[in-house]
This record gives sequence, structure tokens and C-alpha cells, in this order.
Amino acid sequence: MVGRRRLGRRFGWLWAAYAVSAYGSGLGFGALPLIAVLVLHSGPAEVSALSAVGPAVGALIAVPLAPWVEFRRKRSVMIAMDLTRFAVMATIPVAYAFGRLGFVQLLVISVVVAAAKIAFNAAGGAYLKALVRPDDLLVANARFESTNWSSIAVGPPLGGAAIGLFGPVTTVVADALSYLLSALGITAIGGGREEAPRPTGKSPVRAGALLDGWRHIMGDPCLRALYLNNMLVSGLIMATEPLLAVLLLRQLEFPPWQYGLAFAAPCIGGLIGSRLAHRVVARYGRHCVFRTVGTLRAIWLIGLAFVRPGVVGLVTVMVVELAIIINMSLYTPVLATYRLERTPKHLVARTLSAWSIGQQASIATFTALGGLLADVTSPRTALTIAGLLILATPFLLPRRDQTTPQHEPELAA
Repeated sequence: MVGRRRLGRRFGWLWAAYAVSAYGSGLGFGALPLIAVLVLHSGPAEVSALSAVGPAVGALIAVPLAPWVEFRRKRSVMIAMDLTRFAVMATIPVAYAFGRLGFVQLLVISVVVAAAKIAFNAAGGAYLKALVRPDDLLVANARFESTNWSSIAVGPPLGGAAIGLFGPVTTVVADALSYLLSALGITAIGGGREEAPRPTGKSPVRAGALLDGWRHIMGDPCLRALYLNNMLVSGLIMATEPLLAVLLLRQLEFPPWQYGLAFAAPCIGGLIGSRLAHRVVARYGRHCVFRTVGTLRAIWLIGLAFVRPGVVGLVTVMVVELAIIINMSLYTPVLATYRLERTPKHLVARTLSAWSIGQQASIATFTALGGLLADVTSPRTALTIAGLLILATPFLLPRRDQTTPQHEPELAA
């Protein structure tokens, strides 16, 4: 069976490190907006700014980091980014204990975490491509995807219970420690000294190198279409998170544990979709996944506009999220694998950075606009507009089958 394919001890350590970090983040799901609402009593605009400005500024910081990541040892970069996130997240419980926690601190932390996440993911993607055989990339990405969704399924309910028992910053402590443990796991991979890649040009940080990732994406018709579609879908879906936080926690008065449950239970769908990815691709092909599943993940968001108080509202959120997550978890590992196959080794980190930066910028833009719209109208109105806009995104998906992997080009001398 595909799920039992052995990918080696070194991948096992990488997967374990990813799992620890993912489960820590699952416990801390939505921690910063939740703290902003429950501790600092922030309104929709401030909560949306926290979810928008931080990732946007973090994405800007990540732009000059991309060439730096490309020409550094990937394992060292991943460890450094984990330790950075541990350090900044650990300041939250300290400031809270001394009564000094403020909105600006949360904003700065969101910036640093966003930039570190982009750099970590870029290094991690390049490291994974070198670590496993090409035929195993989809299996490896599906395992990461499955772990991600299972962590969200388990983490938020436990996090909500922990917040109720021990206070609002409890899950932040767990999230911070998970980054430390992840760094230790990546260190344990071993396998000899990793050589730093050598730049092919005069300077790895020349102005042009900053844009090499975008040049590669925009020069490939299929990658370009997938990139633009992904930016819009991610931006519109993630823009609903702070809106739902305000709607459910403040206006509809859902307790924190129900808020966590509404997002956690549907994540079981992530296990279903990720485990089906390899079989669906084998039977129907990647193009079918991109067109059909890419469309199905976009049509459900409008359902969040119909959330009501009580059990009916809770079930509505869970059904909508379940449908979105099943399709996203099937689609995402297929996209991640195709992106790695389509990208030459000397451009992987810059391409993944460009992809993440574009996605974060889109999320920041739509989240900020959603917060402003919610302030002027209401969170429900903003959710309705997001649900309507996302219905147009399938038109950006590739119309023809251009998903045949390219051969690795030779590096220029």
C-alpha cells in the first residue's frame, strides 16, 4: 500500500520534526487573534490587521531572504528559523505574566513568524527534493498534508480546553516549545555534512536574483495559472478566519471550545483527501485534480454567510469546512509535488519563496479588506462577499493538460 511505503530514516526524522511543529501550531490555532479578542478586547479592524499586516510585512522581509536561503545549507536554515520562532513566541507568556502584553508586540511577532515560516518552507521544500526519490515526492507531500490536518483536528479542541483551564496564553507556550523540538528533530536527521550550493552568477543576492523565482513561475504557463489561482483562493479563504472569530466569539457568543471544535472536527477530511491523492492522480491524472478538485474547493465558502447561533450554526460551519478541507487536502500535495518537479534544483528555494510571498501578500490584502468591510458593514456581509468572489477563481485554472513534468535543465557554467 502507498501509505506504508518506506522513505528512509532521514525522512522519518524530518516527518517527526514536522509533526511536532504541526501539532504545536494546532494547539495554538488562531492564538494571536484569540488573544487579541479575549485579552486585549480588539475589534474586527484590529483583529484583521493582526492577521493581515503581520504576514504582509513578513512577506516583504522574506523577499531578500530567498537568495540567501537558496545558497545556504537547507538544514541549517530550517533549524535557525525554528529557533527564531521559538524565541519570539516565548515572549508572549513572559509579557502576559508581567502585565505588559500589547497589540504592537503581537503585531511584531506575527511579522517575524511569517518571515521565518516562508524561509523555513522554502528550505524544507528544497531539502525534501534532495532527500527522497522523485517517484516518492507525492507520497512524502501527502504524509505532510495528512499530518497537518490531523494536527488541526486534534489541536484546537485541546487548545480551547487548555485556554479555559489555564489561561489564554497556554497554547502559545505549547506552540513555542514545538518549534524548539522541531529544531532538535531536524538536527537529529544527520546523514553527513550538507554542502552549501554554489551560486551560478556573480552574487547570489544581486537585485535580479530576488525575482528569479517569480520569473520561473510566470514563464511557465501551467505554474502561472496555478499560482494566480492559489493566491486568490488562499487569500479569500484565510480572510474569513478573523471574520469568523469576531462573528462566532463576539456576536454569536460561541464559547472558545466550540470555536475550536468548529474548525477541528472537519479536519478529519484532511486525512481522507491526503490519503486519496496518490490514487486519484494514478487513476485520473493531475490535470483532472487541478481542474475538478480545484473547482470543488472554491464553491463551499459562501455557506459561512448562513451561520446562525446555537447547534445549527456550529453544524453549518463544520459542514462547510469539511467540504473545503477534503478538496484542499487532496489538491495541495498534488500541487506541491508538481511544483517541485517543474522547478530546477538551483531555483527551488527562490521559487517556493516567491510562491509563499505571493500567497501571504494575497492573504494579507484580502484579510485587511475583509476587516475594513466588516467594520463598515458587518462580518456576515464580508463573509458573503468573500464567498461570492471565490466562485470566479476556477476560471484561472489551467484549461489544457500541461502537467507533464519537465526534465531538469543543466545549470549554466
